[in-house]
Amino acid sequence: MATTVRRSTRTLPAAPLGPENPLPALLPRDEAHVLDGSERAALPPEMARQVGYAPLRSVLPTRVLDGYGRQRTPTALETIVLENARLRATVLPGLGGRLASLFHKPTGRELLYANPVFQPADFALNGAWFSGGVEWNIGATGHTALSCAPLHAARVPAPGGDGAMVRLWEWERLRDTPFQVDLWLPEDSDFLYVGARIRNPHHRTVPAYWWSNIAVPESPGTRVLAPAEESWYYAYERTLRRIPVPEWDGVDLTYPLNSRFPADYFHEVPAQSRKWIAALDGTGRGLVQTSTDLLRGRKLFVWGAGPGGRRWQEWLTEPGTPGYVEIQAGLARTQLEHLPLEAGGEFAWLEAYGPLDTDPETVHGADWAAARAHTEERLESVLPRGAVEEAYAAWRPCADDAPEGGPADWLASGPGWGALEVERGGFTLPGTPFPPETMGAQQRPWTALLRTGTLPGGLEHLPPGPTLVAPEWRELLESADADPNSATTGAASRREVDYHLGVAQWHVGDRSQAVRSWERSLEQGVGWPALRCLAVADRQEGNGARAAERCLAAVHDARERLDPSDALAEAALTALAAEAVEALLAEDRAQDAEQVLAGLSRQQQQRGRCRLLRARVLLAQGDPAGARALFEAGFEVEDLREGEEVLSDTWAALTADPLPARYDFRMRP
Repeated sequence: MATTVRRSTRTLPAAPLGPENPLPALLPRDEAHVLDGSERAALPPEMARQVGYAPLRSVLPTRVLDGYGRQRTPTALETIVLENARLRATVLPGLGGRLASLFHKPTGRELLYANPVFQPADFALNGAWFSGGVEWNIGATGHTALSCAPLHAARVPAPGGDGAMVRLWEWERLRDTPFQVDLWLPEDSDFLYVGARIRNPHHRTVPAYWWSNIAVPESPGTRVLAPAEESWYYAYERTLRRIPVPEWDGVDLTYPLNSRFPADYFHEVPAQSRKWIAALDGTGRGLVQTSTDLLRGRKLFVWGAGPGGRRWQEWLTEPGTPGYVEIQAGLARTQLEHLPLEAGGEFAWLEAYGPLDTDPETVHGADWAAARAHTEERLESVLPRGAVEEAYAAWRPCADDAPEGGPADWLASGPGWGALEVERGGFTLPGTPFPPETMGAQQRPWTALLRTGTLPGGLEHLPPGPTLVAPEWRELLESADADPNSATTGAASRREVDYHLGVAQWHVGDRSQAVRSWERSLEQGVGWPALRCLAVADRQEGNGARAAERCLAAVHDARERLDPSDALAEAALTALAAEAVEALLAEDRAQDAEQVLAGLSRQQQQRGRCRLLRARVLLAQGDPAGARALFEAGFEVEDLREGEEVLSDTWAALTADPLPARYDFRMRP
């Protein structure tokens, strides 16, 4: 059959994403992949430079997604299906362009781990993320802030006129870099081709990051192979060390279930070697991924066989579902690194995904070199290295081809942030258009600032909109005029300008100016948004008492001003309360913390995060029995962060009994 591209739907039990968190994420979220200076000094020079280059200050200008739950109902998700006689690839354009399924028709095998549910969890840089399939991680160390975001998608002629390919593209806002992912299936091919490109349209160097994360089924016989004899081991103890492959301390770690705790293994692939990684089951069959040489890194991530990893696996799907491991491919050796992308430059490469059949006795034999060589020979026989280079050369001229039709004809559309940046910068981006008609309500105030020099004031009963923090937007805020159409002769817009300016100044590290901007905004009556930002600044300066007082004042002010029937306003009220309780507990003000929680709606009080905070308040009030009763009644912290140990720490503070299995998410010894 000729290759086809069609729109469809896939119905899954799905938890709703919920609203964005309206509080600007002023601080870096807890990211597990961090090294201190002494550890960096011991690394190879190039690696050390890239590990220390441009760490993320925060996830601004994106917002945190933490309003999801765990009640799933059947939901039709929009999909794009590419299909030829041998493969069927299913893409989720509304969820980061995730490749959710790659089905090999001749053998009836699903090559990826296809999660049977959509269950967000707090793994992405900005919160909501879900497991399964192949995700395109761009931006900075961690799962992309686009994990649960819609991308633009359209048909584009495939290389050589061989049917159509699907182009996914978006403006990655953490690093201000547009990117694209082109997927196509040559007729009768057993391999899906993926052409990817990151561009820097600016006049300054920007940090770049990319890892393609591939979830594959986990079984007791699964072995992961790559052309490496050494690996950089990194686990949740946050220590990076070089270890041999396949065996370390008497354990063959190329079998994922031989690891007890979750861990990363970044393979040291020789520069001249072909770049590939494969996950093969006990019969020698599975998925192989290969690429052009620019995508140099290869990694194995395992959940391990311990109780914490098993609990996380269950948390991300449903009981009784087989587990998974991740095989990954990236621009650097490790995910701790970012690469400089020069002004006007780009990174472009090609990947291929498909089935691989090998001799199981050789693959699972004792000789690692023989297993590796045999796997590469089998890959070469079904997809020669030269064929991948030829496919890249054929695709590269097509990367600038315009998508078919306009936005109304596209397969899917993303938000208007890219269109706003194109208008501001006057960028020309062949192949990835960002038309102005994609801009909506969130972009409207910033369009006005760009075109008129005035930032319109918002509605007092709703939280302020998102803040743009790039240098160019900060300059526009610094020179912004008051809105002459404001009912209070510009005061409303001026105080919002100062509020947003403070966020932008804070983001760039100018904290004293940020505090002054927020203080001006507070004097002009902006209220709780400025109080909350000033409380964050107080905590960073070590003034916990003033931070707690300002958090409490922000909660009271927000409850007077915000409309709790609005979803964003309710999200703001809940987030403010959670931050206030943390700040008050740190100052031994448990009674005030209890009153903050009591002021939440009944629905919000029942959320797992609030029930955990309630247990901590009871513990601080000297009532461990009451806190334990909450644990025994059972609750789930919907937004539990990857690596977060608050559940086990709280349990240990109230009893010496073993931690119940349902609360055991520990990812390290």
